[in-house]
Amino acid sequence: MADPVDGAARAAPPEDGHVVVTGAQSPAGRALARRLAARGAVVVALEDTAAPDPAPGGRRPDQPDADAGTGGRLRRVRVDLTTPDVLAAMSAGQPPAAVVHVALDSDLRAALAVPAATRRERAEASVRAVVTAAAAAGARRLVLVSSAMVHGALPDAPVPLPDGAPLLAAPDDGLVGDLLAVEEVWARAAQAMPGVPTAVLRPAAVVGPGVDTVVTRSFEVPRLLALRERAPVWQFCHVDDLAAAVAVVLREGLTGAMGAGADGVLVHEALERSSGLRSVELPARLAHATAERLARLGLLPTPAGDLAYVVHPWAVSSERLRAAGWRPEHGNEECLAVLLEDVRERRAARRGAATGPRLPSQAALGAAGAAGAAVAVVATAAVLRQARARRGR
Repeated sequence: MADPVDGAARAAPPEDGHVVVTGAQSPAGRALARRLAARGAVVVALEDTAAPDPAPGGRRPDQPDADAGTGGRLRRVRVDLTTPDVLAAMSAGQPPAAVVHVALDSDLRAALAVPAATRRERAEASVRAVVTAAAAAGARRLVLVSSAMVHGALPDAPVPLPDGAPLLAAPDDGLVGDLLAVEEVWARAAQAMPGVPTAVLRPAAVVGPGVDTVVTRSFEVPRLLALRERAPVWQFCHVDDLAAAVAVVLREGLTGAMGAGADGVLVHEALERSSGLRSVELPARLAHATAERLARLGLLPTPAGDLAYVVHPWAVSSERLRAAGWRPEHGNEECLAVLLEDVRERRAARRGAATGPRLPSQAALGAAGAAGAAVAVVATAAVLRQARARRGR
């Protein structure tokens, strides 16, 4: 799939006016709207009324201190993002300077509560409604927040991926497939509105308070997964830095596709040292075959292909953003610390006073399957080792 706009293109910065952020009910969208307002923008944050309730322990937008530091520049509006009501919600009495559509899903539990076909239909309907409303409202710029996951995660992928790397992810029925579908709708809409500058931001693995993704869930057991043939490398993007990237796109009038990630990558050995977690090392063929089998048995909530994103590289260069002056404030190790703290809080909220997961056991395997492919593969390997040990005795 090709990008709709030449990556080298630039446009004039937007005039004064408010910025609309959609998907502001999600952890990433909520943080993005709050950070943009704290940086001085007047923000209208559209929260999708059809979105499921946030995960237990998640930060809700109605918490008293949720919007502290925004100086009253942030206004939240609840609206069904698939309906024409979006137009009135985003107008705020004048044309928006920009509309930022957050397609990146950062609340995995809420996303998985919706049937895959319904979720895909809503994702596509939302981007159509938002772009149509933006055009009708006279928005002067459009920005899509997607994910670098659309590039796919391959054993031989270059590290880092250039901004213009092809989109090689499998068009499955999972959240990555949703993003590919949204980007396709976005590309057609961009071609239909040649006078409106558009940009697509594709961050690395996003971390921040309440962020719940297939990547963050891979840290929910005491051991990580590594392939025997090649240890993975890791790159993260803090939600604050993502907000700063959006601000740079708007300020500099950037168009086209851009990656956004912390400086460099974190090699797996460094990740083990920083996190205190050890790894289960498996042959690639066995790991992928196990994930496929678990998916066929209905033990995975996400496609087996999601395993690739925690064992193969998909780091980004952020070359265009850096050339425009963007500098991420959070390094990969700091992002990892944020991720691990949030995992601990989320796990505690789900399990009450209980301590961490107790693997291996059949019950743990079921719980791990609910977390994602990588966790389930690790749990399966642990169960099999335990069974072999019992037979050996």
